[in-house]
Amino acid sequence: MEYSLVCIECGRVYEREDVYTCECGGLLEVRIEEAEIDFKLDGRDLRVWKYGCLLPVRIKPVSLREGGTPLYECERIGKEVGCRVYVKHEGANPSGSFKDRGMTVGVTKAIELKRNAVACASTGNTSASMAMYAAKAGLKAYVLLPAGKVALGKVAQALMHGAKVVGIKGNFDQALALVREICAMQGFYLLNSVNPFRLEGQKTIAYEIVDELGFVPDKVVLPVGNAGNISAIWKGFKELKRFGLIDELPKMVGVQAEGANPIYKAVRERREDIEPVLNPETIATAIRIGQPVNAKKALRAIYESKGTAVQVSDEEITKAQKDLASMEGIGVEPASAASIAGLRKLAENGEIERDEVVVCVTTGHLLKDPEAVLRACGSPIEVEPKVEEILKVL
Repeated sequence: MEYSLVCIECGRVYEREDVYTCECGGLLEVRIEEAEIDFKLDGRDLRVWKYGCLLPVRIKPVSLREGGTPLYECERIGKEVGCRVYVKHEGANPSGSFKDRGMTVGVTKAIELKRNAVACASTGNTSASMAMYAAKAGLKAYVLLPAGKVALGKVAQALMHGAKVVGIKGNFDQALALVREICAMQGFYLLNSVNPFRLEGQKTIAYEIVDELGFVPDKVVLPVGNAGNISAIWKGFKELKRFGLIDELPKMVGVQAEGANPIYKAVRERREDIEPVLNPETIATAIRIGQPVNAKKALRAIYESKGTAVQVSDEEITKAQKDLASMEGIGVEPASAASIAGLRKLAENGEIERDEVVVCVTTGHLLKDPEAVLRACGSPIEVEPKVEEILKVL
């Protein structure tokens, strides 16, 4: 495979691979010049590296068997909103989130570039995934996160897998600015989604959706935080079409929480860039980001696909989280449930057709944020160890 890094703003092409953004300040993306397709979209052997001919690495990948996540048809929710609904449950990845798809590529690229340490800012899932893959690769891992603002399940993962975790008295956007500066000073390989190689792994969600469904859905709905995933998935669909593997493209729908909604606001006003939300707040900690670094890529994905963005309240997110678990048996963290809340908002707004097929991407497992579960559902009932006491509460 031949590829290069290209600025989405000025079009400059970079031959070197150890850069994250263009000198003009624009975001970079990997442009595949040519590739020999060696896989079939046959629903078999699903995993990230099935599609290795379209992934920009030249060495043996660092892998924990990521990808191959289940695609569930949700008949009860589908009946409610009036279309066929599928959930692509990324919480079934090794670390419990979609970030593993990016980290298998990103950490492999770090080794290819002969780096001995990786770093990231995180709202939780990025740090957990990076720590796991760094451990597998034998690299040092450094994490900056907003102190007291990250679900403990995710912090525990990063710590257990050996990362050095530093909490700052600030928000995610501040942590990202700091870690980028530190990476430049110390030579650490940055693995936030500003890294174009990390996003290459995440585009395989698109590949798998088509591989599992056997066709292209009408819409793909997913939560938007730092905005890398929606742009990566859109890139994946475009590449499938470019190489003649599909004929149609879906509409991309980004879902944001009301308290962290710069992409939604920009789409509503048809702007090409965002106005940052300086103090983002939502129970969905994974998307509590007010200045998404990939905003321009995300907006391009939405506009090019003729998609849209919606915002949902914390109450709507919590209801969607509980309903997805109790109606379909799928347990996800709050940010993941934003996709279901967003689907309901589309239906409420009359933006769903009865014959449509919609795939909602749920990005992280329920146990990523157990505190949110207890807040939503309450604690277990306690009684004396007697049959009659138990029957009273039953």
